[in-house]
Amino acid sequence: MKVAVLSDVHSNNVALGACIEYALNQGIETFLFLGDYFGECGNPEKTMDIICELKEKYECYFVKGNKEEAWLWYIENGPKDLEFGNSITGTLLYQYERRTIRTQRFFKELPITELIQWTGLPTIQLCHGSPFSTNQPIKQENEDCYDIMNKCEGDIILCGHTHRRRVIESGSKIAYNPGSVGAPLESGGKAQFMILCGNDGIWTEEFVDIEYDIELAIRVLHEEKLDEYAPYWCQVTEMLLRTGEISHGQVLGSVMKKCREETGECIWPYIPEKYWEPVMNEISKEMEKKVKDGR
Repeated sequence: MKVAVLSDVHSNNVALGACIEYALNQGIETFLFLGDYFGECGNPEKTMDIICELKEKYECYFVKGNKEEAWLWYIENGPKDLEFGNSITGTLLYQYERRTIRTQRFFKELPITELIQWTGLPTIQLCHGSPFSTNQPIKQENEDCYDIMNKCEGDIILCGHTHRRRVIESGSKIAYNPGSVGAPLESGGKAQFMILCGNDGIWTEEFVDIEYDIELAIRVLHEEKLDEYAPYWCQVTEMLLRTGEISHGQVLGSVMKKCREETGECIWPYIPEKYWEPVMNEISKEMEKKVKDGR
């Protein structure tokens, strides 16, 4: 049997559609989703349309990501601290304003982990960060990586959150990160997902890179006015979609460092917009140099 493993869509319905089309053309009828369905890209309800249509026709499993947890928190508590034109919170405001009962119900029902057993094959455990927290990434750089894996119930652990494709082994357990559908890092701008093939009592992986209409996804960003809701955040999104080389977390860390250097402290989400411009100028120069150098 074959199953498709998809993570971190981040509202990029253009990339999601391309990945699903490829999987269906391979005869795949089972889909495993690892969370973060909403995020930086435009028209999140189009993403939900694709997901809902898919789960009506095929076998689908879903777990919750940190983006869903944040979205639900604001739905329950109101748009506190969310501000139009703010590069930290503008995207969250955009998503909040497009809330629907369908999406609210779907996200609320999602577990943070799911254990799946198909006859004759090793058990699979789905999670976004880890089975214990959506924000706890399974990555080798973390000291607790192998402890987390050894505490997991599944033989095969499928996780996302980092947007970086990885295979990590710990004893008899293997953790696979398929990368990101909608905002992948280290991908050259291609959408990423994974196919697991189950045969003769074992699972084998096939990582898939998909070219899609990146400029359409970026055009939707502007049509939905995300460049006005969250100006600099949207700029980072465009760079990430085109190159796969720069993450929002990396840029945010640099912005917060500049803020701390000038004010002595920097508390999220209260970060003035003025600290973004010098950081973005530096990044733009670095990216231009890479293009000139042919990298």
